[in-house]
Amino acid sequence: MDPQSSITLHTGNPMPVLGLGTWELTNDTAGTVRAALSLGYRMIDTAKDYGTQSGIGEAIRLSGLDRRRIYLVTKVEEADDAYAATRECLDELQLDYADLMLIHRPPPSGAGVDLWRGLMRAKKEKLTRDIGVSNYAVKEIEALIRATGEVPTVNQIEWSPFGYSEEMFRYCSECGIVIQAYSPLTRATRLADEALAALASKYRKTPAQLLIRWNLQRGVAPLPKANRRSHLEENLGAFDFDIDAGDMRSLSRLNE
Repeated sequence: MDPQSSITLHTGNPMPVLGLGTWELTNDTAGTVRAALSLGYRMIDTAKDYGTQSGIGEAIRLSGLDRRRIYLVTKVEEADDAYAATRECLDELQLDYADLMLIHRPPPSGAGVDLWRGLMRAKKEKLTRDIGVSNYAVKEIEALIRATGEVPTVNQIEWSPFGYSEEMFRYCSECGIVIQAYSPLTRATRLADEALAALASKYRKTPAQLLIRWNLQRGVAPLPKANRRSHLEENLGAFDFDIDAGDMRSLSRLNE
């Protein structure tokens, strides 16, 4: 496995196993994303409200990589017309299509069936290859499926050994929905945890690398944010080791 390895979505389309999160990455977005692409990252995650789309589009154009080798994830907001917002995102990115469009979060009124239908239209018109959701509970995903028959390819949700849902994991596994993990490094709030640090020392890895590897071994696609080249490189160190089964269980028991 390496950063360009992929998970096959239930539509048959491949998605890289690791991505770069760009929330609040507004200081030299283009430079950071270009550095990530040069190091081998192939999935970039953004959203309409992150303020990073124009910089990401610039980085993709300047990267020298074929567009088909870069996997772009972006999101529409809960108050949007999802179809129109998809077009707006692509205009800001200056791209012809996204690889994955998500509903950023369910609206207060329910699961957001109208939003979902808008993304279904965007997919039909080839503005995006796949569609999914973010921050959705099981009951909300089920409501979308009941209303439309369309199963999300992805649920992007906050996910780390310190906070995850076995119920969500089982449900997504049964439905063929891939979990993307945002804030897989706990926004750095738990990197000094003693149990995590002890396991990281055992593998001669950093706590961040252990957190990323835990996700990879569970079939979850982590999206760690990094704004320094050293951190971009550090995150790639999650691919040259394996956590044994007992230590995977120990990490999973950190769940709060």
